[in-house]
Amino acid sequence: MANPIQFLSQVRSEVGKITWPTRRETVLTTIMVMVMALLTAIFFSLVDWVIGLGIKAMFM
Repeated sequence: MANPIQFLSQVRSEVGKITWPTRRETVLTTIMVMVMALLTAIFFSLVDWVIGLGIKAMFM
């Protein structure tokens, strides 16, 4: 196991290798996630509604 100073040196070296996304990439990815979440919510709402109609029809 490396001593704490070596460890911190290695951490600093590894952090320097990170490539962070650009602002544009972050915004586009966020928008895509929001759109997919909305589409998923709409889909499951419709499925729930159809199943509810089916259950109501069975008990009437």
